[in-house]
Amino acid sequence: MNVVFAVKQYISKMIEDSGPGMKVLLMDKETTGIVSMVYTQSEILQKEVYLFERIDSQNREIMKHLKAICFLRPTKENVDSLIQELRRPKYSVYFIYFSNVISKSDVKSLAEADEQEVVAEVQEFYGDYIAVNPHLFSLNILGCCQGRNWDPAQLSRTTQGLTALLLSLKKCPVIRYQLSSEAAKTLAECVKQVISKEYELFEFRRTEVPPLLLILDRCDDAITPLLNQWTYQAMVHELLGINNNRIDLSRVPGISKDLREVVLSAENDEFYANNMHLNFAEIGSNIKNLMEDFQKKKPKEQQKLESIADMKAFVENYPQFKKMSGTVSKHVTVVGELSRLVSERNLLEVSEVEQELACQNDHSSALQNVKRLLQNPKVTEFDAARLVMLYALHYERHSSNSLPGLLVDLRNKGVSEKYRKLVSAVVEYGGKRVRGSDLFSPKDAVAITKQFLKGLKGVENVYTQHQPFLHETLDQLIKGKLKESLYPYVGLSTLRDRPQDIIVFVIGGTTYEEALTVYNLNRSTPGVRIVLGGTTVHNTKRVQDEDLLAAFSKLQDKGLKIQWVDGIPPSPAWPPLPNP
Repeated sequence: MNVVFAVKQYISKMIEDSGPGMKVLLMDKETTGIVSMVYTQSEILQKEVYLFERIDSQNREIMKHLKAICFLRPTKENVDSLIQELRRPKYSVYFIYFSNVISKSDVKSLAEADEQEVVAEVQEFYGDYIAVNPHLFSLNILGCCQGRNWDPAQLSRTTQGLTALLLSLKKCPVIRYQLSSEAAKTLAECVKQVISKEYELFEFRRTEVPPLLLILDRCDDAITPLLNQWTYQAMVHELLGINNNRIDLSRVPGISKDLREVVLSAENDEFYANNMHLNFAEIGSNIKNLMEDFQKKKPKEQQKLESIADMKAFVENYPQFKKMSGTVSKHVTVVGELSRLVSERNLLEVSEVEQELACQNDHSSALQNVKRLLQNPKVTEFDAARLVMLYALHYERHSSNSLPGLLVDLRNKGVSEKYRKLVSAVVEYGGKRVRGSDLFSPKDAVAITKQFLKGLKGVENVYTQHQPFLHETLDQLIKGKLKESLYPYVGLSTLRDRPQDIIVFVIGGTTYEEALTVYNLNRSTPGVRIVLGGTTVHNTKRVQDEDLLAAFSKLQDKGLKIQWVDGIPPSPAWPPLPNP
């Protein structure tokens, strides 16, 4: 199961089916991102696609010498735009591909608009999701729920994206969901309904063990998205932000014009592909080796061109040299900026305390370390609020809970109300009352023994002690021990055997740390193939500013008082809001 390969195959098939000749690729906002994740512009140019246009662009020229390949989501806006396009066609012939199921009535409307008979074919190609890594996909949806309830439009989009993923991988799964989440149950039932309604599409060759779709909710583990990361891909997303493989470096001090935005894609960047899952210390060493290789090759390119043979050799080697030069400068810049931010924000020390909050159970030590860091002027308000959120989640019901005092410390540090409000929101979102799991204490004798032995041996890397709760869930699932009482099936279908093909979907978004867990499980568990997806791929800023916790902060802004579990009162720094 490889989601990048699945989407890439669809795009290749579209282009091949249109035949030889010059072509334009007509897309919408979402399918533009879907295509750009699996193909570079230069790769598509080699397939005689010379123009890339948006269906909603008003200024497109008439070019009757071009064939149009239309790759669009089956939305009302896109169908309406396509109807207008077909009434006044700008291209000679149209090959239309929808990224999901299109209704018969919409197909009829398109046929009626095609008075000039320019449409060669209309097909459904189910590339309706963002393929991030071979084992990771996203729907790029922020704010999928309103409080604990689905936003109806986002529920529809998520159902479409998830069913398209299943169709592209040719899987008709048995479905399980997290019982503690009403949102997970709703999505599971919606996906089941689509499979039943479109049963002909899901008639794939039966396997001995049916595939499994497991639907989870982010609120069961609010810790993982709040932690600093130390592997390359996860760290870049945490500190710089990855948006459809693009990284905005425009705020980097002294950045050159050609490096203000760079692309990190494992499909087209060998160094990134080989290093994306390695930790930051290893990246530094590998960057040095990359630089040394580049320096060895550089003098040869700068030799005098004294003969035709020299010139020929230079021309043949120049593209490869130029590509290597671009790779070196890009990664040196990215790693340099990561290093600067780590130093500037004191992230080594911050991360060590984060890991203690996530993995250890020493309240006195944790409280002391959090208070110490809140006094450190190098610790940003963003990181200070994150530390207090982690404390609030872990020690929510501790007898010596000191959260009100920490909130006062945040105010005294000058942390804005926006961030202070999120401390309460994170407890409301992912606190003990909400979780179906126990994030912080081992549940059986084996787990307790493992933790004890880990404590005796010490930790190999204090910055990467944490394992996402997803690791334990998948481990239990692979062994056939995941409790049906906590993760029930939808309908009557159940699995008697251990699952082999597993698709995990996280409502509220997944993380690169969880993607790394899946990557490692795929490598270490023969016969098991896992794909992970979510409504988005989180970093801490996205969690705080845009998505999960924002919904609960907005509830407070409207006057809804969030109750503290076990009667812990709000801090004086943050009085409950009066009703309007």
